[in-house]
Amino acid sequence: MFEQLQEKFGLILRSLRGRGKITEKNISETSRQIRRALLEADVNLNVAKDFVARIEKKAQGSTVLKSVTPGQQFAKIMHDELTSLLGKEQAPLIFAKKPPTVILLAGLQGSGKTTTAVKLANLLKKDGKKPFLVAADVYRPAAVEQLQILGKQIDVPVWTEERDPVDICVNGIDDAKRQKHDVVILDTAGRLHVDSEMMEEIMDIAEATTPTEILFVADGMTGQDAVNSAMAFSDALEITGTVLTKLDGDARGGAAVSISAITGKPIKFVGVSEKMDGLDPFHPDRMAGRILGMGDVVGLVEEVERKVDHEQAAKVAKKISRGKGFDLADFRDQLEQMEKMGGISSLIEKLPGVGQLPSAVLDRANNQESRRLVAIINSMTPGERVFPATIKGSRKKRIAKGSGTQVQEVNRLLKQFMQMQKMMKKAKRKGGLGQMMGQLKAGGMPGLPPFGQ
Repeated sequence: MFEQLQEKFGLILRSLRGRGKITEKNISETSRQIRRALLEADVNLNVAKDFVARIEKKAQGSTVLKSVTPGQQFAKIMHDELTSLLGKEQAPLIFAKKPPTVILLAGLQGSGKTTTAVKLANLLKKDGKKPFLVAADVYRPAAVEQLQILGKQIDVPVWTEERDPVDICVNGIDDAKRQKHDVVILDTAGRLHVDSEMMEEIMDIAEATTPTEILFVADGMTGQDAVNSAMAFSDALEITGTVLTKLDGDARGGAAVSISAITGKPIKFVGVSEKMDGLDPFHPDRMAGRILGMGDVVGLVEEVERKVDHEQAAKVAKKISRGKGFDLADFRDQLEQMEKMGGISSLIEKLPGVGQLPSAVLDRANNQESRRLVAIINSMTPGERVFPATIKGSRKKRIAKGSGTQVQEVNRLLKQFMQMQKMMKKAKRKGGLGQMMGQLKAGGMPGLPPFGQ
C-alpha cells in the first residue's frame, strides 16, 4: 500500500538532508518533485496542485529552528498537509440512538461490497455488537449464496428472500429488530452511476430504510475512476463515508489520497487483505505517517492486540526467559501469527523508517515467502525442529522434497535461523530493535533468506 509514494517521498526528504536551510530554490525544486510523485501515484490533478500550493505557502512562511533540518521541517509540513488531505481525523461509524443502526453499502460492480459487508460485520461483532446481514443483491449470480457462506464463517445471520430489493431490505430490518440485533448491514447490488433505473432503486432503498450510514464502497485499484464514481454516488445519495477496498494490491494509492478531498466525505475503512479480519478503521494521521516512512506504531500495537494469540506468545516468552531457547517450531508459530496480521510485509510497513529501506527488502518480505518457510518447517520431524543441528544431507533432501522446495532453500532457512537466534539473545540483553532495523537496512530479515538471493 502506497509503496510508490513512500519511495518517492523518501527520496525527496533525503535530498534535503544536506541543505543548510530552506530557500526559495529548494522549495521550488521540492514542490516540483512532490507534484510529480503525486501525479505518478494517480492522485487527482487538482488535488495535487492544491496540496503542493499549501506546502509551498507553509514552507515559505515557516521559521526553521536551529534544532531541526530542512528535511525535518519539510517532513512536518508534509505530514500535516497529508493528514488534512486524507480527512484530518478518524471518522468512526455513527450509531443510531435507537437500535438497530442501519448501514447501507453502495458502489460499482466488483468493488467488493459483499466481502466488505462481512468484514464489517466481523469487526463490529468483535467490538461487542450483534450484526445482521441482508442480501439485497438479486442480480449478480450467486451473490446471495456468497453472502450466506461468508456470514456462516463468522457466525452472523443473513436475511434472504426472493423479492424486490427494497422489500428485502425493509423485511430484513424488521426481522433484525425482532431478533434484537443492533446493527443491520445492507449488501446491495453493484450499479453504474449512469444506469438511471438502478440508481433510482438504490435511492428507493435509502428512502425506505433511512440508514444511519450510507457507505460508498470503492475499489482502490481503479484510481481516479473510483473518485469519479464516488462523486456521482454522492450526488445521488447522502453518502456519509467511503470504504476503500483492495489497498493491499495497489502500490500507488492515488484514490485514497484524492477521494476524501474531492467528495468532502471521510474514508471510514480500508480493506487491507482478503481475510475476514482484513478491514481496518482509517486514521488519516497514521496513514500520513506511513506514506512518509514514519511508520504507524500505534496501529501496529492495536493490530497485535486484536490478532495475536497472546497465550501462545506468553508461552514462547516464558520459554526464552527460562533459557530453553527459541526453536524452529516456535519460529513457525510466529510466522503464522504474522500471517494473521497481514504478513511480514504488513508488519514492516508500520515500522518507522520503512521508507528508508531498500526496495528489495519490501519485495522479499511477502506472505509467499512466509508460507514457503512454514512448509519447510512442517516437513521436519519434531526432533529436527528442536535440534536443527541434526539436519544433514539426507534429511535436507527429505525436507526439501516434502515441502516442494530446493535443498538450497532449506540451507538458507537453517543458516538464517541460527543468525536470528543470536540476534534474539542480543536483543534480550540490550533491547535490540535498533539492531533489527540495521539488519533490515543491510538487506536481510531475521529468519528469512538474504534478500536478493
